[in-house]
Amino acid sequence: MATKVVVIGGGPGGYVAALRASQLGAQVTLVEKQALGGTCLNVGCIPTKALLHTTELYRAVQGGAEIGLKAEGLAVDWPALQARRAAVVKRLVTGVGLLLKQAGCRVIAGTARLADSRTVAVALPDGGEARITADRIILAAGSEPVRLPLPGFDLPDVILSDDALALPEVPESLLIMGGGVIGVELASVYQALGTKCIIIEMLPQILPTLDAELVNGVRAHLTRLGVEIHTGAKVESCAPAPEGVTVQVAAPAGPLSFSVKKVLAAVGRRPATRDLGLEAAGVAAERGRITVNEYLETSVPGIYAAGDAIGGTMLAHVAFAEGTVAAENALGAARKIDYKTVPSCIYTQPEAASVGLTEEQAKEAGYKVKVGRFPLAANGKALIESDEGGFLKIVANERYGEVLGVQILGPRATDLIGEAALALRLEATLGELASTIHPHPTVSEAYAEAALAADNLALHIPRRR
Repeated sequence: MATKVVVIGGGPGGYVAALRASQLGAQVTLVEKQALGGTCLNVGCIPTKALLHTTELYRAVQGGAEIGLKAEGLAVDWPALQARRAAVVKRLVTGVGLLLKQAGCRVIAGTARLADSRTVAVALPDGGEARITADRIILAAGSEPVRLPLPGFDLPDVILSDDALALPEVPESLLIMGGGVIGVELASVYQALGTKCIIIEMLPQILPTLDAELVNGVRAHLTRLGVEIHTGAKVESCAPAPEGVTVQVAAPAGPLSFSVKKVLAAVGRRPATRDLGLEAAGVAAERGRITVNEYLETSVPGIYAAGDAIGGTMLAHVAFAEGTVAAENALGAARKIDYKTVPSCIYTQPEAASVGLTEEQAKEAGYKVKVGRFPLAANGKALIESDEGGFLKIVANERYGEVLGVQILGPRATDLIGEAALALRLEATLGELASTIHPHPTVSEAYAEAALAADNLALHIPRRR
C-alpha cells in the first residue's frame, strides 16, 4: 500500500512537496485554505513582477528619444494593468491545480490543523470537518505580513503589501514603512506611476542584508526616480487626516511629519503557524517558526516542514527546494539543503542580485579575499540597454581562487545570478569562470571579465597600474 502523505499548504513549498511525493509513489492529499500557489503566486512575487514589468516598459518608452523611439499620449492604464495582473495570477494558479490533478494528488479546500501526530483535521467551507490519517505529514503553512502594535496602525489607509498590489487607483502619495525587498520594489512601481513615495527604514541602510555597494546602487536608482529615503528612522504613529494619514517619524536629525494618502506597512513576515495545532501533535516551534533538523524533520518523527513556516530565508525558490527535500526525506531519503547557493533578487530597474558571501562577510568569516569587479559601462549589451552604472563583482578565496560570492547590479541581474549560484554549488574558481566561453554580446560576458579583473587581467577595461 502506498505511503499516505498529507501536505498542509498549497504554496511553493507545499505544492512542490505534493508533486515530488506523488512522483515517488505516495498517496498524496494537499489541504489549502485559500488559493493554490500561496503568497508567491497570489500576493507576492508574481503580481509584483507583473506590475514592475509594465512600469519598466513605461519608463523605457518615456526615455525613448535617446534610443530612437517616439511615442505620443503615453499613459499607464491602471485598470487594464490590474486586469492583466489578475489574469497572470489566475493562469498560474490554474496551472498548479492542473499539475496536482495530473499527478494524482487529492486537493481539499479547507483550514487544516494537526489533531495528533498522525491525524489532520480540516475545517471545510460548508462548516463540516474532515479527518485524514497519514503516514507522513508535511507542514508548509507559509507566512503572513507582520502587524505592528502602533497607534493608528488599524486605520483603513494603512495597508499591507497584499493590499498594495490591488489598489483601486494609483495614490498621490505613499509612505512605506520598511526598506526591505518588498518596500523598495513597490516604491519603484508606484514612483514610476507618479506617486510620491517615502521610505522609512529603521536600520542604517535599506536592504540591510545585502552588499553595501549593491545597496548604494539601488538607493541611487530610487533617489533618481524621486523616492525620498530616511534610514535610521522609525514610524511612531499614524493618525487620520482630512485626505489620508498623518505620520509621525523619529529620525536621526529630529522628528518628522508626513501627510500622505496611504501608508504601506512592509516590515516583514512571520510564519502562519498560530492555528496549526502544533501543540496537539507535540511539534516544537520557536516564536512561531517550526523547529526542524537538517533533514527538515520536526521534533515529531514523520512530520516534516518546509518554506516560510520554518522561518529562515522566506523566498519562493527556497520553499521550492525545501518542499522537494522534505518530500524526499519523508519517503526515505536523507537529503540536506545547500543554503549557501540561495540567491537574493531585487526587481528594481536596474535589477540587483547576489549569492554567497559579500566581501565584508567573507573577511569576517576569516577568508583572505580577492575581488574582481567589472563595470557594465564597458559591456556592449548593457550599454545597448542604456545601463551605465551597474557592475558585476566576484568575491573569491585568495588561496584557491574559489568563488565565495557574487553581486550584480544591472540589466537582468536576477537571471544572471543563476550562473553564480551554480559556480558556488560546484565550488568553481576564478580561472574556471574566466575560461568559460560566454556568448557575445551578452551581459553574462561580465563574469569572465570580473574573474580576470581579480588578477588585474580584464581585457575590456584599462589595466590598473
